[in-house]
Amino acid sequence: MADCIFCRIARHEVPSSVVYEDEHVIAFMDIMPAKKGHLLVVPKAHYGALFDVPAPLLAKTAAVLQRCARGVRRGLTAEGLNVLQSNGSAAGQVVDHVHFHIIPRRLGDGLRLDWDHETYAPNEMASFAAKIKEGCEAERSDA
Repeated sequence: MADCIFCRIARHEVPSSVVYEDEHVIAFMDIMPAKKGHLLVVPKAHYGALFDVPAPLLAKTAAVLQRCARGVRRGLTAEGLNVLQSNGSAAGQVVDHVHFHIIPRRLGDGLRLDWDHETYAPNEMASFAAKIKEGCEAERSDA
């Protein structure tokens, strides 16, 4: 997509601090980091959401994600890290190009990723599980 910022970064039309790059995937520093060292891992081809990415490309992206997560841990001596990925504006996705955040963490760093927990009524969890299982089975038969 011509005007997508991540596509432009992947084409080197926009300056970025690239940490890793191969034919299919690029990893670069987030310009608005949650914590210093916040990194984005992005397939170079434009796909809007996780659902759209072909499985072989997603596997390549996941391998780079793991490599970069290890690099963040080792290079920054991070005590932990968060890997985040959002799909759709309802989930907080801002750039319409699938991407994964790697955020280095330290105990007591002040970054909050908590949410109010919901509870299930009796038997409600089983109902949700059944619906999700049906969705997964339908996806498998569509493949």
